[in-house]
Formats: sequence, structure tokens, C-alpha cells
Amino acid sequence: MKTIGLLGGMSWESSIEYERIINERVRESRGGTASADLIIRSYDFSAVEALQEADDWDGAARLLAGDARRLQEAGADLIVLCTNTMHRVADSIEAAIDVPFLHLADATAAAVVDAGITTVGLLGTRYTMEQDFYRGRLGSHGLEVVVPDEPDRTTVHDVIYDELVRGVVDERSKAAYLDVIGRLAERGAQGVIAGCTEIELLVGPDDVDVVFFPTTRLHAEAAAAAALAPI
Repeated sequence: MKTIGLLGGMSWESSIEYERIINERVRESRGGTASADLIIRSYDFSAVEALQEADDWDGAARLLAGDARRLQEAGADLIVLCTNTMHRVADSIEAAIDVPFLHLADATAAAVVDAGITTVGLLGTRYTMEQDFYRGRLGSHGLEVVVPDEPDRTTVHDVIYDELVRGVVDERSKAAYLDVIGRLAERGAQGVIAGCTEIELLVGPDDVDVVFFPTTRLHAEAAAAAALAPI
């Protein structure tokens, strides 16, 4: 079994889910007391959030790329970045390492394509919804990506930063998210991507009438599959 290096802690609420899902998949595959071989770099998210707010993506890239290299040097056979938004600096991370980097948008796009869907809604932080680093990656798989209009984008973003990363799950926010998803469906979205790893704490597949793509689960399961694949 390969060793997975996790760049996580953005926020730790979702990092815990990554660890849980990966370990569950390994136990299901191997049986008994088997669990995943993980090396984890967890962050003070307030420091990362400050880099985002300052638009200091070069600083964020140096931080994550350096830590990815250290995970490799510590024995990681592949690197997983446990956050959608910080895939903004994925190219810098990949350039810093010699082991595979499992891109979250690729794992998500594969699931969308497998479901036979061509037009998909995307929820996430403002960075993920508005910038091309994530939408463009999905588009490279032949997908048409629809994001919320304003003021829905602000609602989605604010719930993530004001509530979900702080461990707050509010039924009023869930209702607001479901309304946003409904409007995306009206614009042609056949499914919706929970493009922030904390969104799955609020909304799940049983809550919506379109196909729901939980990026945390999809990415974590892909990581477990990669770790379990023959060397």
C-alpha cells in the first residue's frame, strides 16, 4: 500500500472527513485492522485565509509547495490537497514534487462524466466559483460549468467562511443553499458539485433533486484507490 501525503487543515473540519473516508475505504478493501498509511500536514487555517484575503497566491504557493516537498521527503508516494480553493496553486505543488499529485477537479470531473452529465452547477468559495483554475479544469473534461448569479455567490461564500469552517451548521443556511441549487437547475444544471470540502457538512445527495457530487468523498475515495493500487 502506498503512503498518502495529505495537505489538509483548510479547514480541519474537512480534513477529518478525508482521513475518515480514506481509512474506511482501506479497511473495507484490506479487512481486519487495516488502515491507511498517511502523513498529514495540518494548517492554522486563519493564516491561510489571510493569504487568500490579501490575494497573496504566490505566498500560498510557496507554503503548500514547500510542504508537499517535505511530505514527499518524509515518504509520501502521492500528494492529496484537501481543499478545492487552494487548487489555485496546484501547478506550483506539482512542480515541487516528483510523486503523483491527485487533482481534486480531475477526480470530480471523472464522476460527473461517468454519470453522463454534461452541464453541472458549481458551488464553492468565491475564488472557486469566479476564477478559472477550477472551472477551466472541469471544462477541459468537456463539461459546461454553471455558477450562481449574485447575490447567490455571496451567500454561498459567506456561509462557508462565516459558518462551515467554524463548525457551524445552520438549517437556514441549508435552506438558502437548496434555493441556490434550485436556481442552478433552472438554468440547465443536471447536477451540482459541492466544490468546497465543507459544503458536505451542510448539504447531501438526499437533499437535492439533481445529481450531487461531493468533492471530499470523491477525492478521498480516489486517493484510497490510488494507495491500494498495485505498486
